[in-house]
Amino acid sequence: MSATQATGAEQDTRTLTVLVYSDNVDTRTQVRMAVGRRPAPDVPRVEWVECATPAAVVSAMDSGQIDLAVLDGEASPLGGLGLCRQLKSEIYRCPPILVLTGRPQDSWLAAWSLADNAVSHPLDPAGVAAAVAELARGLQG
Repeated sequence: MSATQATGAEQDTRTLTVLVYSDNVDTRTQVRMAVGRRPAPDVPRVEWVECATPAAVVSAMDSGQIDLAVLDGEASPLGGLGLCRQLKSEIYRCPPILVLTGRPQDSWLAAWSLADNAVSHPLDPAGVAAAVAELARGLQG
């Protein structure tokens, strides 16, 4: 079997564990539907971990099983921006984090949070999938 075929076969068996955090079930669903089972053909299939509370996010991230996280900056009682900054400050080699901001003008907040990428509400499905795929590609290198 050629290296190309082996890589293709390996890619089919690998998965990308993505955490999505929001207190709003509709926001979590929008993110999952936008990304789907595979955000792009060149990245692994996605397995989802949904969290509705900050404590659940911290526990999941501490497990070391999360490859990438999507955090809703509009979540309550703790928004994803503050949670992102906490995770980036506390977890050695923290996985990449995509934050969902309230509006495009909040990009400075995303930078403050130390997020690896940001997408603003209202969520554009193609934009969310592209941002997740970009972060996933960074993990492969």
